[in-house]
Amino acid sequence: MIRDFPLPDLGEGLTESEIVAWRVAVGDRVELNQIIADVETAKAVVELPSPYAGVITALHAAEGETIDVGAPLFSCDTGEPAGALTDEADATGRGPAVEDAAADAPAAPEPTAGGADTSREAAPGPNLVGYGARDEGGPKRRARGRAVSVAEPSTAAVEPAAAEAIIAERPRSTPPVRKLARDLGLELEGVAGTGPRGLITRDDVERAASAAETGGPAPAAALRAEADAAAPRPATGSRPAETRIPIKGVRKHTAAAMVRSAFTAPHVTEFLTIDVTETMELVRGLREDRALAAHRVTPLAVVAKALCIAARRTPEVNARWDEEAQEIVQFAGVNLGIAAATERGLVVPNIPGADGLTLLELADAITALAETARSGRTSPSALAGGTISITNIGVFGIDAGTPILNPGEAAILAMGAVRRQPWEHRGEIALREVMTLSLSFDHRLVDGEQGSRFLADIGAVLREPGRALTMM
Repeated sequence: MIRDFPLPDLGEGLTESEIVAWRVAVGDRVELNQIIADVETAKAVVELPSPYAGVITALHAAEGETIDVGAPLFSCDTGEPAGALTDEADATGRGPAVEDAAADAPAAPEPTAGGADTSREAAPGPNLVGYGARDEGGPKRRARGRAVSVAEPSTAAVEPAAAEAIIAERPRSTPPVRKLARDLGLELEGVAGTGPRGLITRDDVERAASAAETGGPAPAAALRAEADAAAPRPATGSRPAETRIPIKGVRKHTAAAMVRSAFTAPHVTEFLTIDVTETMELVRGLREDRALAAHRVTPLAVVAKALCIAARRTPEVNARWDEEAQEIVQFAGVNLGIAAATERGLVVPNIPGADGLTLLELADAITALAETARSGRTSPSALAGGTISITNIGVFGIDAGTPILNPGEAAILAMGAVRRQPWEHRGEIALREVMTLSLSFDHRLVDGEQGSRFLADIGAVLREPGRALTMM
């Protein structure tokens, strides 16, 4: 029996996802829970497991294509009789230990070029968010009228020659190989793939680059470059060549959130420049302590701890505005968001219960959060529920700025670069390490006095870390 796997809702009510990379090809045999694709939602890149075992008969979207939730993602021949489910796993991919409320749902036959295919069944996608019990009683998502298919499914056996013809429109490769090609200035259309079913490998890209350098057959990119060089230059006053970049995925979500925040919350930004020499000495001392070698303590971790201490003293900054109820909602704890710049755009995952963590625990949590964000594996759940945020613009050499609030939060703190400069210290001028803090807050929830007191408390801890003992 051939089953369609519809794209599931990956959390937060998301309605579409982009296919980042296929891990399988038509004709491949897959096992239960084997990763079949990487998809990018509006918030994160997610690995999709297969909810059943069988042979891939069709991929219904090419890499880089965006499809709607509920639309067919791939088809798989499970080798079962029509209408049957295996004992090892049901169509939701949760295994025999979980009862499937949809097991008795009627099959959804779909005509093929050769007539009706009664052995084809559309199975519900796995409940990937928490893998809890599925609620089949609510309203169903409506799939698109027509899904763009890489290959039309068929009950006939897939011949090797046909398998090569049903590869996606662009050359098949993995994301690391595509990045390598971009770095080397190669167009994959001009590179022959020697991997399985024409997959372009790292060796293929390096071989093409080497041939171009030694005067061998030039890749497509080099041929285009030669043609461009020979082409006449545009007349004076005409626009230069353009590169258009689609706005989608994380960047699209971030753009919409920032516009919504900027035009709904009245932003106020305050600045405080402080001497953080003692904080930097503390950080260096902790790094040199062999007993703490497993922990990576950074200035960001100390700032995060100072923020958590200050938020207890000024709870108004750890809140949100409930427009519908016309209420200010103050949070009992701090879920600290850390803004992270990634290749796919800005994300703000958060550390739940950050106010209950020690400095070393905060440092470990920030390190893990940053590594996950850079790899593009931040889950949608990690991006939800934040109560207040920090953005470290100092890593880019910036001193200060006016950060935009993360939607649903009352404040965001930007920490600038630490610079060694002349500063008044104990009645004299000395070279000290200095940092500027920028605090933006929603003036509907936070008055100037409250925001100023909060920022001053953070500065006091960073100026004299021992002062924290008197504030907790």
